[in-house]
Amino acid sequence: MTSTEGTIRVELPAGAVDVDAVWTHARAAWAGYVVTHGAGSRYDSPFLVELGAALAERGVSTLRFNLPYAQLGRRMPGPAAHAVAAWEQALDAAAFADLPVWAGGRSYGGRMASVAAAEGRISPAGLVYLSYPLHPPGRPDRPRVEHLQRIAQRQVFVSGRTDPFVDPHEQLADAAASCPDARIVWVDGDHGYAAKGRKRTAAQIAETIADVVVEALRPDHPA
Repeated sequence: MTSTEGTIRVELPAGAVDVDAVWTHARAAWAGYVVTHGAGSRYDSPFLVELGAALAERGVSTLRFNLPYAQLGRRMPGPAAHAVAAWEQALDAAAFADLPVWAGGRSYGGRMASVAAAEGRISPAGLVYLSYPLHPPGRPDRPRVEHLQRIAQRQVFVSGRTDPFVDPHEQLADAAASCPDARIVWVDGDHGYAAKGRKRTAAQIAETIADVVVEALRPDHPA
């Protein structure tokens, strides 16, 4: 496993922003996964750092990157168009040779990947969402689902059973069923995969989620 730090230039209406990124190359890699952070976080969050290492051990190379608002030191996400532009540039910059390259991310970052795919701005091999925020906590009347139906690629939702962003579970199940090719993998834990009564480090959580991601990326995995 080798890691390379760099930047990705994202052109925005107010000017270009160079966002930080890390490419982690696995030995004998068989797939690539481009991933970004959730709202209020960054590309170098403990979970994403550990996830990149865990995936590399399993033969998956990764690119993790900052969204523009995070690069500029802001806590709240900016316009969705800025995140979509960042996703477009990140997929172009992945450079994982001839590997199938998937897209995804934590919470908001994954949702923005889905928006980019629905708009035809990115065409990954598929998408794996880590805690997709189907709606704000306690507001199932405000679902973020309509665009998911326009995504032709396989979508895999890795969701915690106690995640308030996907409660009730039936709402996520209905959303997945409305898509051309989508499935849900339920895991223990909440929005950050923390499970009540079980103290786990970011590395331990990442190991569990890495196994799920690897299964989703395998070309022979059933829909």
